[in-house]
Amino acid sequence: MSILIVVNSPKDWPIASGQVQVISAKSYLTDPVYINMRGAKVFNLSRSYRYQSLGYYVSLLAEARGHKPLPSINTIQDMKSQTITRFVSDDLDQLIQKNLAPIQSNEFVLSIYFGRNLAKRYDRLSLSLFNLFPAPLLRARFVRRDDGWELQSIGPIASNEIPVDHWPFVLDMAAEYFAGKRFRTPKRSATHYDLAILYNPKETNAPSDERALKRFIKAAESLGLGAELITKDDYGRLAEFDALFIRETTQVNHHTFRFARRAVAEDLVVVDDPNSILKCSNKVYLAELLTQQRISAPKTRIVSKENVAAVAAELGLPCILKQPDSAFSQGVVKANDLDAYNVETKRLLDKSDLIIAQEFVPTEYDWRVGIFDRRALYVCKYYMARRHWQIVQHDRHGRSYEGRAETLRVEDAPPKLLRTALRAANLIGDGLYGVDVKQIGNKFYVIEVNDNPSIDSGIEDEVLGMELYRDIMSVFLKRILECKGGRQING
Repeated sequence: MSILIVVNSPKDWPIASGQVQVISAKSYLTDPVYINMRGAKVFNLSRSYRYQSLGYYVSLLAEARGHKPLPSINTIQDMKSQTITRFVSDDLDQLIQKNLAPIQSNEFVLSIYFGRNLAKRYDRLSLSLFNLFPAPLLRARFVRRDDGWELQSIGPIASNEIPVDHWPFVLDMAAEYFAGKRFRTPKRSATHYDLAILYNPKETNAPSDERALKRFIKAAESLGLGAELITKDDYGRLAEFDALFIRETTQVNHHTFRFARRAVAEDLVVVDDPNSILKCSNKVYLAELLTQQRISAPKTRIVSKENVAAVAAELGLPCILKQPDSAFSQGVVKANDLDAYNVETKRLLDKSDLIIAQEFVPTEYDWRVGIFDRRALYVCKYYMARRHWQIVQHDRHGRSYEGRAETLRVEDAPPKLLRTALRAANLIGDGLYGVDVKQIGNKFYVIEVNDNPSIDSGIEDEVLGMELYRDIMSVFLKRILECKGGRQING
C-alpha cells in the first residue's frame, strides 16, 4: 500500500524513500496517477486545513478516493471546535496538571511530531493528544488559569514552520512511524483490507486468549484481510484501518467505547459497535428490554433506594444482585438472607441509582449461545465452579476459579434454546453476542445478552476449530465490501 506525504511544496519535506513519496497538494488533487491510486495512506502536511483550502481538499478527496488520510476531515473539524477542546482538556486534566506543574510561565506550547515531543517527559501527554487529534504535526497551546492549566487550542503545524533544530527529531519520528509494522512490505501477497484487533495484553479475564487471537489473525489473512493487534495507545491510528474488532472487555466509561465511537465516525466496520456496548453493558436496560419484549427470564426487578424492601419481599431470598455494568461474574452477589440483602443493596446503590435484583435459579450449568450476524455460531455449557453458584468464583485474594465447559455442535443444541437466544440477541443488533440462558425442565430463561463474548482456544472453538475464526472474519470481510460498495482494492 502506497504511503504519500502531501505538502504544499515538496521541498518542505526533505525525506523520501522507496515506500514514501513526497508530492505536492496540487499533484495529489489533480494528477490522474493519484486520483486512480488504490489503497494509499495519505499524510496530509499541508500548511493549512482551513475550509476549502488545498489542505482541506486533500483530506476530503482522500476519503472520497478510498484512501486513508491523516488527519481525517473529522479530526480537522475537531481541531476547530472549542467545545471539543474543552472536553479534551477536562478528560486529560490530571495528566496536564502533572506534566505542566514545573512550568513557571503562564503559557506553554507543546509541539507534537507523530505523537512525540523532543522532551521525553512530555511523551505521554503528546501521545494522548495525538490519539484524540490524529494528525502528523500538532501544536497544543496551554494557558494557566486560577485553578490550573488548561488546553486553549490545538492545531496543525505547517511543515515550513518547523524550527530548523527540530528537523532531525521530526525526521527520526517520521521514519520510526513509517517503519512500524503497519508500513512494512508484507512477505505475503498484499492484502485488500486492514483489520485492527483491540486487546489488552495485561487483562486477566480477556475475551480471547493469546492462541485465539493468533487464530483470528491467521483466519483474517486467509481471506485477504491484513490483521494487526493494537492497544489503547493506538487510538490515533484507527483511520488507517478498514475494520475494528474489540477483544478487550468493554465498558461505556472506558477507552473501548471511545474506540468504537471513533471507528464508527471514521466509517470502519466495528464489532462491538457503540450501540451494542451501550445496551449490553447495562443490566438495567437489558432487564427492561426483556420484560417489554416478553422474553422468558428469571423474575427480575429494578431496585432503587425507594423500593429495596418491597423487592426483597416480592422476589424472596436468596436472590441475586447485580451492578448495572457487571462482567465476568464480578459485580454480581448472592444475598442469602435479609441482612446480607440490605448490606449489599446499600453498597451497590451507593455506586448506581439503579441496580438489578433477580430471583435465584440454581442450575448445574448455564447455556451460552454465541451469535454473530444474527446466526448461531457455537453453543456451550458452562458448569458452575466447584461448590459455588457461579461459573467463575472470585476469592478475596483476587484469584478466580472456573467450572468446566462443554461445547456442542449448533445442530445438536435444543431448537427452543436457539430460538430464544436469537430472539434476545436480535433485539440488540447484528453484532457478536453471547446469550446466557438457564434451562429448567423444558423451559429456557434468558439471563443476559453479552457483547464481547469469550472466544478462547480449546473452549468455544472446540467443535469448529479454525472454521469458527474464519466464519467470524468472513462477516467482517462481507461488511467491509458492503461499506466499500463491493470495490476490490489492490495493495
